[in-house]
Amino acid sequence: MPQAIKKNAEERMEKALAALKRDLSTLRAGRASPAILDRVQAEYYGTPTPVNQLGSITTPDSRTLVIQPWDKSALSAIEKAILKSDVGLTPANDGTIIRLVVPPLTEERRADLVKQTKKFGEEAKVAIRNIRRDANDDIKKLEKGEISEDESRRHQEDVQKLTDRYVAEVDKILAAKEKEVMEV
Repeated sequence: MPQAIKKNAEERMEKALAALKRDLSTLRAGRASPAILDRVQAEYYGTPTPVNQLGSITTPDSRTLVIQPWDKSALSAIEKAILKSDVGLTPANDGTIIRLVVPPLTEERRADLVKQTKKFGEEAKVAIRNIRRDANDDIKKLEKGEISEDESRRHQEDVQKLTDRYVAEVDKILAAKEKEVMEV
């Protein structure tokens, strides 16, 4: 039973790590990437819809994103959604497609991106620590009848080692993203 608890905790920590990677991919680091628009939602027929579901997003070069909506009526909704979002890009609408030119990052914008990166990292660490707490609580419940105190303590130490490993992985991912953001 404690093995199942630890396995569940590890799976949930892996999902927290995947969520961190997904969140970090939405931060622009000076290069055009369709992932920048993952969190942008346009009001389409009264329903908030992700922009990447309203058209094809391509990168003709390293500094440009092109959005070609499948439905021409969605063009203005996509444009408004990008303007309202926090991606920091200004759309250029030519009637059939929307172009987003990714400008080179300023030092101030780089510092803001590093702050956002650290915020995402802290959220991931909190999620991992909450998973640790849940696993330890489940192990303590087993202590009342199925396992001894010593076994409980040993399993909790295993959960702590797992937590430490995933927190170190978060730090490694954050360091790589910070380096990517800060390189000129």
